[in-house]
Amino acid sequence: MNKSNAIKVAALVVILGASVYFALRQSAPHPVAIGERAPDFSVPALPSGELDLKRYAGQVVVVNFWATWCPPCVEETPSLVDFAQKMQAHGVVVLGISVDQDLNALNDFIQRYQMHYPIGRDPNRALSSRYGTYQYPESYILDRNGRLAEKIISDTDWNDGRLQSFVLNLAGK
Repeated sequence: MNKSNAIKVAALVVILGASVYFALRQSAPHPVAIGERAPDFSVPALPSGELDLKRYAGQVVVVNFWATWCPPCVEETPSLVDFAQKMQAHGVVVLGISVDQDLNALNDFIQRYQMHYPIGRDPNRALSSRYGTYQYPESYILDRNGRLAEKIISDTDWNDGRLQSFVLNLAGK
């Protein structure tokens, strides 16, 4: 191969490589932004079945991504359990999405903390990635139209009156 052809081949490889890079980069999911419609999902539920976001259409939904091995998640759990119980009467639903791979540890945790709201599994973190979650816990508060009203990064006190008022206001209470 002469020098002229080698340069042409090298230029073609660079152009193709750049095209592939930009095509893949543009298709990567971006974090859900305030006001955007939250991605629908269906994940395996505990103890069985599927946890499907569409089932809760028309309700305020709190989607909480968490893990049993995450200290801030453990810290947050008691107040989230209380919040879920209080808000249920107002049409607000909490959905826990665990990224745990250890099913036994997950089931033990659910029992220990008496988590009576729906729990789904995302052990490969595909769903949490679609939402733009990068640390745990992260919570997404969706309005009755399925749009993101607020995103909370890290643990929070779900018994905080301001947070409860914000959610109740979304629910029209």
